[in-house]
Amino acid sequence: MDLFDTVASQIEAVRLPLISVTLTALPRRRTPLLLMLHWHGFRREQASEHAATLQPIPSSALQITEDLLDLERADHLMLDAAWRLGAWELDREERRGCNTVGASEREALECRQAFGDDPLGTLGETHLVAEAPDREDMMRLGARVGYVRWSFRPVRGGVWQATAQDDTLGGDGGRQPPCPVGTTPPAGQRTGHTRYRLGRIDRLILP
Repeated sequence: MDLFDTVASQIEAVRLPLISVTLTALPRRRTPLLLMLHWHGFRREQASEHAATLQPIPSSALQITEDLLDLERADHLMLDAAWRLGAWELDREERRGCNTVGASEREALECRQAFGDDPLGTLGETHLVAEAPDREDMMRLGARVGYVRWSFRPVRGGVWQATAQDDTLGGDGGRQPPCPVGTTPPAGQRTGHTRYRLGRIDRLILP
């Protein structure tokens, strides 16, 4: 299973630029993965006979279960995808369950967002196109036991290509494998935030 190939095939099929890519997993040795692609674009919807509105293109959610993976392997796959898609950095957040005593409303909101839910309940089913049959079950379990979430902003196939300041990128905004950045072991039972720096600027940028 190759996350880079999965994302690249979605970019080619949808033909819209990406804002960000996220991956959510439960803190278990054999866990399904929830891959979400957040697109930049609008679609026209007919509000009435004489008026139309522009609505954001919904995000895509894909459940990956054919290879149940551990967190270290998921870390490696996301580093590879972020590197090849030209991201400046990759963030990995290890979060506690929001059903924990003392958890804030913000933690509950972020937990729901990590699993592709609409925390405000205002978007109906229009915010997400999902091929993820276990997404709600994953969210309920994540609220109890916690979750791990990776995120990066791609340059190749993304909205950032015109503004990217990164001397490691090729002409298409991507990079050639392998990724030279090694993985950092997850915090385990603790919460944590790991940032992998992938990009580099060697030039002197003058104002």
